[in-house]
Amino acid sequence: MASNQSSTPVYLDTSYPILERAADLISRMTLEEKISQMRNSTSAIQRLGIPAYDYWNEGLHGVGRNGRATVFPQAIGMAATWDPELIFKIATAISTEARAKYHETLRKYGDTSIYQGLTYWSPNVNIFRDPRWGRGQETWGEDPILTGEMGAAFVRGMQGNNPKYLRTAACAKHYAVHSGPEDERHTFNAVVTKRELFDTYLPAFKKLVEDANVEIVMGAYNRLYGVPCNGSHYLIQELLRERWGFKGHFVSDCGALSDFHKTHHYTNDVVESAAAALKAGCDLSCVCTYEHLDEAIERGLIKEADIDQALIRTYTTRFKLGMFDPPEQVPYASIPMDVVGCEEHRQLSYDAAVKSIVLLKKPQEYFAV
Repeated sequence: MASNQSSTPVYLDTSYPILERAADLISRMTLEEKISQMRNSTSAIQRLGIPAYDYWNEGLHGVGRNGRATVFPQAIGMAATWDPELIFKIATAISTEARAKYHETLRKYGDTSIYQGLTYWSPNVNIFRDPRWGRGQETWGEDPILTGEMGAAFVRGMQGNNPKYLRTAACAKHYAVHSGPEDERHTFNAVVTKRELFDTYLPAFKKLVEDANVEIVMGAYNRLYGVPCNGSHYLIQELLRERWGFKGHFVSDCGALSDFHKTHHYTNDVVESAAAALKAGCDLSCVCTYEHLDEAIERGLIKEADIDQALIRTYTTRFKLGMFDPPEQVPYASIPMDVVGCEEHRQLSYDAAVKSIVLLKKPQEYFAV
């Protein structure tokens, strides 16, 4: 793409649509530079003014793994409040603290490493029906409708309502049919009826995409109908993008793409795994595998245009977060650090804890001698 009349590159000109800006920036990268942007921990491209960035952040019940922050009840506790408006307020508080911390570390230290960014891999909208699953506390419980309502409220609070910019980018995970057993997640093949799939395991994801415009979706480790979720054309293209209209980017769970050949035996080697995931629509890999995309091109398994499409999606998210815009134009860039752990947020956490308490009444006959 050509730059505009003022000689400012299109990707730096905020008058252009974000999609055009992202496409312009990608068109200026070499293949080596593009591949350096395909995993969660990306390299700096100094000649284009692109800092290093890590997409991995956690915020299930407060800004995670990043120093001082207000801690809210776990998701399973917040679900027990049955109060979507409260969840919206909590997620708004989390994303507000996230913004303050991001700009503080960026201004003071130039730090864009892991857990410092604005792309949050939360909420977890898997269905929790087996107490032996070790991550059930991250979820909103056993009911698909409650999970969808609470998860959607959380996404709205995390992303804000500005017409141009996201406060943070939220993520619906783990897509799909990922509800344990935890120790078999790298080998497990989920074979459920279509009724179970559409009545139990997919409604929350559909809700977050169609009603809350969630920016990111993360694929699960397991297979569904014999195909790894991060390489499933059915899940990613047919359902997520074509039927539900998802416009954001898709990320794998961490290390999941190496499972294609190591544990699922779906592909023969790491190069085939990288190609299969990218062709299915997985835009970003957490940790592994996509460093071999150049070899996939050499083998004729993918084209450079496939990488371009994925990068346009991930960079569109970063543009929506205002990462390449003057701070004075981004409404969330001036949030002060004193919001972190402030009295208002501490009171909100207390209120959520009180509302999450569930009292169980035993029938009288249980007390009989």
